Amino acid sequence: MNTTFEDIYQHLLAGFGEEIRGRDEQCSPAAIKVAPAAIAEVCKTLHTREKTYFDQLSCITGLDNGPEAGTMEVVYNLYSIPYNLHLSLKVELPRNNSNEEPLPELPTVAGIWRTADWHEREVFDLLGIRFTGHPDLRRILLPADWEGYPLRKDYREQEYYHGIKVRF
Repeated sequence: MNTTFEDIYQHLLAGFGEEIRGRDEQCSPAAIKVAPAAIAEVCKTLHTREKTYFDQLSCITGLDNGPEAGTMEVVYNLYSIPYNLHLSLKVELPRNNSNEEPLPELPTVAGIWRTADWHEREVFDLLGIRFTGHPDLRRILLPADWEGYPLRKDYREQEYYHGIKVRF
């Protein structure tokens, strides 16, 4: 018997209740919305459950919905090679709107899929979303002392970096 999106959704709903916030079947692949605090456990369940066995994390994408919306999103694209299943998990979290507020945080999934190590570092580097429990959360594309997060909608680059004009 083939596992369907509905089977996966119902399994997660039964196991996690209110931590499963809905679904979005307009996405490709279809997405299940997950509460931020539950993402690591949901991923672990999908990775260890025999009927799904999502053995590959293809991508993690971060999105800034802007200061007006006050939210950010992280999308996990999963794939099960043995079952040829694709699935997205979406997490919406509050956005910090100033340097005085703490950065948004999610638990890491690097202990489930090793590839998450680099994906999470990229999301952290470019959007400023922290992944708690990450084994080496530091910038991956920008210098360690770079100011700000370039993929945020309100990002303004610094005028100079080590004496070099970077804003024209």
